[in-house]
Amino acid sequence: MRLYQLHAKQLLPISKKEAWQFLSNPKNLKTITPPHMGFHILSGADRSMHAGQIIQYVVKPFPLISTKWVTEITHVVQDEYFVDEQRFGPYSLWHHKHFLKEAEEGVLMEDIIDYKLPFGVFGTLMHPMVVKPQLKKIFEYRKIKLEKLFGSVPGKETTFELKTI
Repeated sequence: MRLYQLHAKQLLPISKKEAWQFLSNPKNLKTITPPHMGFHILSGADRSMHAGQIIQYVVKPFPLISTKWVTEITHVVQDEYFVDEQRFGPYSLWHHKHFLKEAEEGVLMEDIIDYKLPFGVFGTLMHPMVVKPQLKKIFEYRKIKLEKLFGSVPGKETTFELKTI
């Protein structure tokens, strides 16, 4: 069983409160998800984020393949962090922590995602060829979209690391 971890950081020139208002609103997920993924919220985004919230989506991880994805918001600390966990979807495990930290230049967004792929050895073989590049594309799109919405901090690069744990 292989576990993987994605660790991304992005600095934005906005306040922590402004970042929280945008990122904690499930409806904004569509804005920062690449259009080719066909992301659509089915239910659960009609209230402000809270622990126990179930959100159902449809997403196309690959062309012509559509799947339902159900996540639960398991932890929320206002203006600090929230955690979503997959309850049903394309991964065997998906545990995504979203942190916001004040920085001199604005706010540092940090994402830590621990995940496991289904299908045993086949899933392990697919990681470097399919899953890892797909996740990199998703986070690159998100980086660019957030910079268009909120601006960027000159000289501060977004970091992205994917590793096996």
